Amino acid sequence: MSIKSILSHVLAPVPQSQPLPGQVPNSSGGHSFALSDRARLERFLILGADGGSYYASERALTLDNAAVLTRLLSVDGVGVVELIVDVSVRGRAPKNDAAIFALAVALKRGELETRRAAAAAVPKVCRTSTHLFALVEAVKGLGGFGRITDRALERWYVDKTPAELALQLAKYQARNGWSHKDVLRKAKPVPSSDLQKNLFAWATGKPFAFPEGDAGSEVDVIRGAEQVKASSSSSEVAALITRYGLPRELVPTEYLSSMAVWESLLMSGQGMPLTALVRNLGKMTAIGLLAPLSTSTKRVVERLTDRQQLARARVHPLQLLVAARVYAQGRGDKGSLSWTPVPAIVSAINTAFHLAFASVEPTGRRWLLGLDVSGSMGGGRVANSPLTPREAAAALALVTVGVEAQSHVVAFTASRVKGAAPAWSEHTTVPRYTSANGIAPLPFSKSTSLKQAVALTSGLPFGATDCALPMRYALAQKIPVDVFVVLTDNETWAGDVHPTVALQQYRQKMGIAAKLVVVGMVSNGFTIADPNDGGMLDVVGFDTAVPALMTAFAAAR
Repeated sequence: MSIKSILSHVLAPVPQSQPLPGQVPNSSGGHSFALSDRARLERFLILGADGGSYYASERALTLDNAAVLTRLLSVDGVGVVELIVDVSVRGRAPKNDAAIFALAVALKRGELETRRAAAAAVPKVCRTSTHLFALVEAVKGLGGFGRITDRALERWYVDKTPAELALQLAKYQARNGWSHKDVLRKAKPVPSSDLQKNLFAWATGKPFAFPEGDAGSEVDVIRGAEQVKASSSSSEVAALITRYGLPRELVPTEYLSSMAVWESLLMSGQGMPLTALVRNLGKMTAIGLLAPLSTSTKRVVERLTDRQQLARARVHPLQLLVAARVYAQGRGDKGSLSWTPVPAIVSAINTAFHLAFASVEPTGRRWLLGLDVSGSMGGGRVANSPLTPREAAAALALVTVGVEAQSHVVAFTASRVKGAAPAWSEHTTVPRYTSANGIAPLPFSKSTSLKQAVALTSGLPFGATDCALPMRYALAQKIPVDVFVVLTDNETWAGDVHPTVALQQYRQKMGIAAKLVVVGMVSNGFTIADPNDGGMLDVVGFDTAVPALMTAFAAAR
């Protein structure tokens, strides 16, 4: 074999169907880097496994993530509990379910120190009765209760103030096949006062003996809950809501079409909780409460565009993205409810989406965001929402575009085509999979709405996954880029060059120390980011902390 022949083999690019050193097979037949167990757990806690992915079923993803959790608990159980608390308390995840499940596993399968840490974390992660009932169901499924778990349940009840406990007992009386009566029977809490003893008794079905005088104000929600059951008109119900600050859950179903009732829910006390407000925008518009230039619309817009309120209420960006989609279409995804969207509300939801992420300052860097719109990104759902990873990625790109003045957004996919290579390709021959029509620049700007962003990717051709395309496109077009951001499921397989190699080639030929941020949109165990390259970062899609992480990473020298 000649030297030329040997070099042709040694220096030939490695296709994504073959591994680079340190890579593992992904689910699509290509090769990616494996996430560390901690990074994998973080993805699971934020994105969950609901709906599965294009290549893996919900069951398969859940079992894989459960195995990762079990391994980590045996190595650093207390650290796992700390991560669970951080994700849950800071509102980093769209749903709390994965954190609750992980906490239940720590309670049942961790070492003694881990189980004690998990028990102490129960009130932090299980902030509502609904969360508590979900934990109890998970614990039951994992083998039942024990002394540490029972003690944790007891503290959940007895450590609350009378007002906090009364609200939880009244608002969420039963969920997931569990009631407070069931849990109290398990926990056997010792009340710290007569008032607490009275509340426990009421939760088990006994009459409530209201204290005399002003002391009753602490538990007025119980008084209101009793009186609303005997109400005979919507005006009476509305008055009770205003008087006692009753939540929607205590309103009898037959009164939930009354404008007066909804106005009281919206306006009384501190107002309807923001998460409930977001869920019920369509209903309030359908009954006429939210209308152009109305006082109620003004109140809703003010609350939706208040960053501090959004943060305190832990309103997650994904919840707002789903709300934006549903509200703008004028009908729910289920049922027959329909409405005419109020433009001011549509605009406020768009603003709220951006505000729900961590506040960041622009870096002044040059950003190229590549949205994976391949076929696999159209499968599965993000965190049990109605959104595909492709739709969610389009919306996430807007967050960076809204902050960074120098940003360019493209959608990419590889597809089987015949004919010459695309004008921007450095190849002289057409590979098995080429990128002709595979890069589509997207006109994203600060004024682009969520609806427009999602729509811009919906009509594109969807083919195979080649995550090297954004870097190869920028190199061929001589586009100066400081930070590449690739939003993907990491199931790359169709290219003749690996993404990490494409980035290295870009750096060398352009003379720019470009960085790569990989935004994982599915809770699988893969990433295209090389863990040994300090210029690459893997983050989780829809983690509210991501914009700040990306900004710090991009700004670092």
